[in-house]
Amino acid sequence: MAFYKYILWILYRVWFYILVAIPILLLFPFLLISILKESWYPYFFKMARLWSKFILIGMGFRWKIEREEVPQSGKSYMFIANHTSMTDIMLMLVTVKNPFVFVGKKELAKIPLFGFFYKRTCILVDRDSLRSRHGVFKQAEHRLQQGLSVCIFPEGGVSEEDILLDGFKDGAFRLAINHQIPVVPITFADNKARFSFDIFSGSPGQMRVCVHKFLNTEGLTLKEVKVLKEESRDIILNQLYEFQNEKSLTTVVR
Repeated sequence: MAFYKYILWILYRVWFYILVAIPILLLFPFLLISILKESWYPYFFKMARLWSKFILIGMGFRWKIEREEVPQSGKSYMFIANHTSMTDIMLMLVTVKNPFVFVGKKELAKIPLFGFFYKRTCILVDRDSLRSRHGVFKQAEHRLQQGLSVCIFPEGGVSEEDILLDGFKDGAFRLAINHQIPVVPITFADNKARFSFDIFSGSPGQMRVCVHKFLNTEGLTLKEVKVLKEESRDIILNQLYEFQNEKSLTTVVR
């Protein structure tokens, strides 16, 4: 019985990559046109949101989003969230309607087909290179000046399975303070359970999201990066504990 379970998990992974590829192939000419000019990025972003919904629905995921505050159209933000799954990218695109640019690891650019558009639309970072990290700031500033928002997973990578939320890096909060844009903390509750980086795991089901109240950065200086960073982390961590308690309560009731 366990053997068949492993086979199903592998097939579930393969199905995920098929779902990733299908919309890209179907929309390829339109996606290609949308990246020819930076000013056309919002059109690419709309197609990316459709791509994300296609994948999540195809995987049997259903999202439930609670919003304590809603981003204003035409305004720039720094979106941050906990990072536990490959589906974090898709769920972020579904959650946020304001066009934003991901800051992500350069390794993802090696994925066939997906990587072609990823490296042309996202800000890539080599976390082992100081020069690369400095380059991220310049590219992000350029995008913010265009009126776009930026999304960063501030843990700087995916934490170990037994770590609920890793420490946050400074980058996202430095950028937010430098440009005096609000930080938007977002909590993903179920992505690790639904589709973690462990190949022998995952299942269809609910993905809960909480978009928290925005943290204002107006008047803050770089001396307050640590305070802003820790406040953001505490908000997400506390929400993760709440989600865990909800799950525990549900289990007891059943």
